[in-house]
Amino acid sequence: MGILDGKAVVITGAGRGLGEAYAMHAALAGASVVVNDNDGDLAERVAEHIRGYGGRAVASNHTVADPSEAAKIVDLCVDEFGRVDGLVNNAGLNYETAPWEDDPETIKHVVEVNVLGVIYVGIAAMRAMRSSGGGSIINISSGASFGQRKLATYSATKGAVASLSYSWALDLESEGIRVNAVCPVAHTRMVWKSERSLRAIPADRTPGKVAPLVLFLLSDRSEGITGQVVRCNGRQLHIVGQPYFKQPILESDNWDTASVERAFTGVLQAHLEPYGLEKRMPPRLRALVEPSQTA
Repeated sequence: MGILDGKAVVITGAGRGLGEAYAMHAALAGASVVVNDNDGDLAERVAEHIRGYGGRAVASNHTVADPSEAAKIVDLCVDEFGRVDGLVNNAGLNYETAPWEDDPETIKHVVEVNVLGVIYVGIAAMRAMRSSGGGSIINISSGASFGQRKLATYSATKGAVASLSYSWALDLESEGIRVNAVCPVAHTRMVWKSERSLRAIPADRTPGKVAPLVLFLLSDRSEGITGQVVRCNGRQLHIVGQPYFKQPILESDNWDTASVERAFTGVLQAHLEPYGLEKRMPPRLRALVEPSQTA
């Protein structure tokens, strides 16, 4: 028996890369899978591959960025498999640019897919899950949410996904629906554009190395685990700390500019936070950080 036997799951952006790995592994673990990708040919190729191994899969080419289309992805799962037990909100876009050169139309499109798409499909899925006794939602975030060079818009969208996951976990805990986020690090076509680069992927950075984490969070074995952001880079697995109000907390009945300045040049000076993912890493690792490696 597989860890997802009897489950019906939706995986967006599953035509290739990480999404394809999640879909294939979920099917091999016993799940019936809706393989969604706005490139219908890619979605159908993955679905056919699953069916060729004796699994159950159906392809969807609906876009996550439109609420009515997003709802159809979930409706397809209910129509084909009778229910929705899991959702992996994987569809996403990424690009590099200096922020002062960013293009408004590109920004809008990335936000529509990376943030609104997660919201639209997530809402449709949770409505279906509430009527069938619960389930698991996994939103794909990124370590880029700490800040990465030339990835400001992408980083902002992934920070939004983490915040969304925390809120949904609170809203849905009484409904039997778990919500977690995963920060995968893998070399995929999204970040490595050439076939030559893809062929040179280290074995521990392939999409399949992240799939076991996703399967666990989709399964009943992760009961009680919700509201977490988890990072996996193939070799390392760890919880990402949530934002918090940092000590010391200074108090005054009448803050003015001068007293605020004294606070920052005095007590708070020693507590300023490093900014950006690279500045949070040990110096020996900073040179190894390439913004495009973090999904």
